[in-house]
Amino acid sequence: MYPIRFLIVLCALCMVHAGYGYEPRNLLQQHAKLTDIWKWVSTDKSWVPYPIYTDRVGWDRLTASLKSDYIKKGEESLKYEWRIVKATDYLEFERTGSRGAMQNPFNKNVHTLSNLLMAELCEGKGRFIDQIVNGVWLFSEMTSWAASAHLPGPQKSGRVLPDHREHVIDLGGSDLASLLSWTYYFLKDEFDKIDPVIAERLKYTLKEKVINTYMQRDDFWWQAFRLQPGGMVNNWNPWCNFNVLSCLLLVEDDERIMAEGVYRTMQSVDHFINYNNLDGACEEGPSYWGHAAGKLYDYLQLLGYATKDRVNIFNEPIIRNMGEYIGRSYVGDGWVVNFADASAKGGGDAVLIYRYGKSINSLEMQQFAAYLYRRPDNNTFPMHIGRDFFRALESFDVLSGLSATKPALPQFSALWYAETEFCYMKDGERVFVAYKGGYNNESHNHNDIGTFNLYVQQIPFFIDVGVGTYTKKTFSKDRYSIWTMQSSYHNLPKINGYDQVYGAKYKSNTPVFNEQKQEFSLDISKAYPEEAGIREWNRLYRLQQNKLHIIEKYDIQNPTTHNEINFMTWVEPVVKKQGEVYLHSDGIGVRLKFDKTFSVHIEQIPIEDKRLSDVWGEKVFKIVLKSKTLRKKGHHTFEIEIL
Repeated sequence: MYPIRFLIVLCALCMVHAGYGYEPRNLLQQHAKLTDIWKWVSTDKSWVPYPIYTDRVGWDRLTASLKSDYIKKGEESLKYEWRIVKATDYLEFERTGSRGAMQNPFNKNVHTLSNLLMAELCEGKGRFIDQIVNGVWLFSEMTSWAASAHLPGPQKSGRVLPDHREHVIDLGGSDLASLLSWTYYFLKDEFDKIDPVIAERLKYTLKEKVINTYMQRDDFWWQAFRLQPGGMVNNWNPWCNFNVLSCLLLVEDDERIMAEGVYRTMQSVDHFINYNNLDGACEEGPSYWGHAAGKLYDYLQLLGYATKDRVNIFNEPIIRNMGEYIGRSYVGDGWVVNFADASAKGGGDAVLIYRYGKSINSLEMQQFAAYLYRRPDNNTFPMHIGRDFFRALESFDVLSGLSATKPALPQFSALWYAETEFCYMKDGERVFVAYKGGYNNESHNHNDIGTFNLYVQQIPFFIDVGVGTYTKKTFSKDRYSIWTMQSSYHNLPKINGYDQVYGAKYKSNTPVFNEQKQEFSLDISKAYPEEAGIREWNRLYRLQQNKLHIIEKYDIQNPTTHNEINFMTWVEPVVKKQGEVYLHSDGIGVRLKFDKTFSVHIEQIPIEDKRLSDVWGEKVFKIVLKSKTLRKKGHHTFEIEIL
């Protein structure tokens, strides 16, 4: 484990602002050239670490006590009626903004194929092969595997119906490609006993839709081959590249194409590593860690297998920091620090975290994984394969080690992710506060510079609501018309009538972390539009003795509108007397105190979106403290006391 002060020192090393920290490390390309990959990667599949289909002893050993469970899941799909994804299902995204009309039947088919394949590998009697062939044939007949929401951008038509003249590689489609590649690898000989055209068609389809497309196109934004200064590289990059790498290694039989393709994925993934800050924080939040750092880990693991561990960067500090972020962002009892679109509930995939921890020799990650694994709400492997077949295969051999590991949460009093500008503080074991700086063009961005989340005895009191179910609007020019994205629905001020604005130039200024004083401060004036006339709005947080003080100093050029200070909570606020708002939950009391220059208004916000109601229930609340005076300069203090 790196000492806490390692992260603090990064502040002094930061030469650029968060979001502009692209550093051309090119770690993968430093470890191997194309000529090396030519020598190290083979088309004979000898690198695959799992038993071949006919090795019944090997599969019995690998699956052990889980064998019967997977066979049972496969049996549930023996009479499954494969879903047809209709043209109108795609068009629904254009017509109503619904992604689910197309994605729901598609994903059901993918999950069914995954369950059938695992059942057949566990049993090895051929009972599931006809249904697997039905699934393979269905997918081979589809024009595209990309989601309707992901087609308009890369297709020349700009429309949602798949165009047979060009292929698009996206998240779900490439997940399927990886699953089908494993299906091809394990069952090609069995398919050939029925009719060789099955495997031939599958191979042709995988090469056409994925391998050839990846090799011929460099314009998918997630590849980052055309990355411009200030451009974004998020979880799509390692996620899609991992799936493409799977196809290349398992399906491609041309050594030149395989070697060049593997190296091309290395060049692309290097952009993701270069984009991420050395501090390792995931700007998309814990919900996305599994397909950001977590999928980078899968990619590196698969690449290590294929090159017989000759390409190995698990000892690099950035890889370690990216891994350990997930445990350090866990508050407890299922709650996590959720900035951006991340959910406030989760924790992560225990088996994935354990595997990652083993590879980087992090006891902290392994013990955190053991904690998650023993929780009653653990729903990760082996309960659910999903569409990530590689993770299921990788999980079998680590279960015994995971079960034997002592569970523990990461221990720290304060953390400062200096480049990403996340700050975590604890007051003993009772209070956990998370603060955020950064800039308003992060991946899955909310306009939330300067906000904070407060947890008492692992219960959130002042919150980031998160994001609702994704629709067409979520990733469009209208994104910031959605209330959950707006700064006024975070724990932030509305200044001179203005909210924060989206864009890379809207950022925090001079963030300062003082561990000794348990203070974090930053100037958030640059997060607001110029017309707001804000010269300075410095917010200082101080945590001490069961109290969080929020001290603000401001300078506004021409104030015309009374300032409002907003606090979001899911606990119904109670105003007992002037200057105090009380929150009570599970026997814990919290009091927000403010001076007489503010009036208070409580806004109740009904929650109708299931993605949000599953976390917060039927409603959340906004506490609005409105200034009674109109001043150019001033300061005020808010006190949050834990009772």
